[in-house]
Amino acid sequence: MLASPSGPCIIGQMTTVRDLLLEGKHRLSENSAARLESEILLANAMEVSRSYLFAHPEQDIAEVTANQYLQDVGKREHGEPIAYLTGQREFWSLPLTVSPAVLIPRPETEILVETALSRIPTDKRCRIADIGTGSGAIGLAIAHERPASEIHASDISADALSIARQNAGKLGIRNISFHQGSWLEPLSGQFDLVVSNPPYVAMGDPHLDQGDLRFEPEIALVSGGDGFDAIRTITSTAKDLLVTGGWLGFEHGHDQADDCAAILRSNGFKNIETLKDLE
Repeated sequence: MLASPSGPCIIGQMTTVRDLLLEGKHRLSENSAARLESEILLANAMEVSRSYLFAHPEQDIAEVTANQYLQDVGKREHGEPIAYLTGQREFWSLPLTVSPAVLIPRPETEILVETALSRIPTDKRCRIADIGTGSGAIGLAIAHERPASEIHASDISADALSIARQNAGKLGIRNISFHQGSWLEPLSGQFDLVVSNPPYVAMGDPHLDQGDLRFEPEIALVSGGDGFDAIRTITSTAKDLLVTGGWLGFEHGHDQADDCAAILRSNGFKNIETLKDLE
């Protein structure tokens, strides 16, 4: 008998891929992606691809593997993000390691990468800063696409930087270096471009009690009483480290564009654009 958060599940010493997928789909039935998520979790527990599951539905699974899968299903039932359960999330087609120490990279942030790349010549060695790098997602994506450029990534969290360094090593990306400290504080020299996905949620925002945000690091989400503390700091310090004609790009909340533009203008920035992501 294997105990689970939703009640006991009785299995023999061996059970099949099909049996476990049916059990997972049933227990995650309130989730519209129950089938997909049960497949992801089982493939992760077995250390195989999802396509392997389809090809071997009758394969017997050892009890230790089945137990791990059912434990993960139970955690997902209680809302724990899939990315933290598998330790993986894809961003910009790059497989990244993630943990509860870092914000989960989201597809919407890829527009920041696209915008940054449009301002980085392919034939010039530019200096680029990714501040508050977390898993390294933005900096590694830019470094991957612009191997001639020099990328510097910072984060105040030693645990986050450990994940980012691990990702750089796993991906074989060498043109990026990591620095511990708050935003631009640990960096020196001039930069052609500064990018960031900073925290921009106001303290006490009810969204913090919903979905994946409940499990993600608060330091990567919350930024003061109005949500603008990090953006104010980044904007006021970036102007002194950017070359003439350099760019600052950052993500912000869906209703923060006007306030962000005002903060930028007050710090001497011009040619301000707001770009909408797919959401």
